[in-house]
Amino acid sequence: MHVLMDHGFTVFGQKVSYAEFIGQVFALVVVYLAQRRSLWTWPVQLVSVTLLFVVYVSAHLGGTASRQVVIALITLYGWWAWTRRRDPVFGVVVRKGTTRERIAVAAVFVVGTTGFALVLDALDASWAPWPDAALFVGTVLAFALQGFGLVEFWLVWLVVDAIGVPLQIQSGLYFSALVYSVFAVLVIRGWIDWNREARRAAAVAATAR
Repeated sequence: MHVLMDHGFTVFGQKVSYAEFIGQVFALVVVYLAQRRSLWTWPVQLVSVTLLFVVYVSAHLGGTASRQVVIALITLYGWWAWTRRRDPVFGVVVRKGTTRERIAVAAVFVVGTTGFALVLDALDASWAPWPDAALFVGTVLAFALQGFGLVEFWLVWLVVDAIGVPLQIQSGLYFSALVYSVFAVLVIRGWIDWNREARRAAAVAATAR
């Protein structure tokens, strides 16, 4: 692992370690595999988060490193579920959140970010505890909302990307910032697709009444 961190290449005068490059490329590959519902999604994701965990620990971003642990745990569950042909997401009805749900999401994001940022600061686990904490809380929240089929989870991911890009740049992780920008484009596409599906599901439900 140290070899992948200590060695890499330079692009436009910026150093990119092999650990960062491989980890982020695999993260993009995961999107491709997930769209095709491939079982390879899960092992590739595990390799990605393992490499990125080391990258973010080295960058003194404890929140973003912890984020990789959460994703790893979700990945292990997903891999276990898929090998038993029990996809935990398949069959969930896509819908838009209510006003109360949206307020609750915003409150959880603010309170969670504040609490975790204070923890990171107290432990000296991050050089930028507030945006670092926001990435962690936003990720957990997005996965939870996705599980409930709420369209708004895409907006949470968009917030995560908006915070993540400048944080990566300031941390000297320029390739990661580029990948976050690519993810933002995918998120916008997902938001459009899920909104379309939510309208269709609402129309079907109204017809069935």
